[in-house]
Amino acid sequence: MPFNQMNNKCKFTTILWAVGKKKGEKIKKKYNSRSKALEKVPFSGIKFLLFSNFVVLNENMATILNIETSTEVCSVALTSEGQVLDHHENYDGQTHATLLSQYVQDALRYVRSRELKLDAVAVSMGPGSYTGLRIGMSEAKGLAFGLDVPLIGVNTLQLLTVSAMFRDFYADDALYVPMIDARRMEVYTAVYRSSLEAVQEPMALILDEHSFADMLAQQPMVFMGNGSAKARSIIVHEHAIFVDGIKPVAIDMMALSEKAFREGQFIDVAYSSPFYLKEFQATRPKNKVLG
Repeated sequence: MPFNQMNNKCKFTTILWAVGKKKGEKIKKKYNSRSKALEKVPFSGIKFLLFSNFVVLNENMATILNIETSTEVCSVALTSEGQVLDHHENYDGQTHATLLSQYVQDALRYVRSRELKLDAVAVSMGPGSYTGLRIGMSEAKGLAFGLDVPLIGVNTLQLLTVSAMFRDFYADDALYVPMIDARRMEVYTAVYRSSLEAVQEPMALILDEHSFADMLAQQPMVFMGNGSAKARSIIVHEHAIFVDGIKPVAIDMMALSEKAFREGQFIDVAYSSPFYLKEFQATRPKNKVLG
């Protein structure tokens, strides 16, 4: 569910990895009486961590223009103070080159009309579509340079993971397996804990019936992304949870881009490049055309 459509209880689950449990206990005690809604939230495990981090971030939010073009979806979102102020999305595919600049200009008009100060530009770094990533990175770098604001890079696999965690709550020991479709039975994937600690670093993986077998024997694994349909067809296990409809979109970048901004994790405007994970492989036409 998009952040701006969540109720107040769900909004307290925005970020989960900024503070430890000890510090979170103090925050919970300080803020627990501010809302009756909070009293109904069981502060245990993942929900407790999510709440703790939201309160910390809410003290000093930045206004960030988020750009996501790693798959067939083209999207832009302007976020500030834990809210989505303006967002534009298109799911038709192959529209990035024609729509992205328009979406960005619409968001910038919103900034000017409200006399806001744009603090940073964030872009989804990949892995994903080579063409889409190049278009998004080029637009983001031009904006950051022209507006003289820092540039933030967001890992697309982490973005998918966060989107799944916003969708529902899973067991505290669940592992998250984002998947982006590649060629044939290949996917771009990684394995994360709920803290976004990488159990398996991002990789290109050719799926088979033995994929993730050792991990599935130990704990639940949540699969999401447009590559997870391939996994569903061959991975059958009681611990395998498949979440449909999770796509990387700019409104869900807010959690990661806010965290990066707060921690000063910026990328080089001049020399940064997308995280392709694999070298581009052009397909050859079946029929040669003689000149």
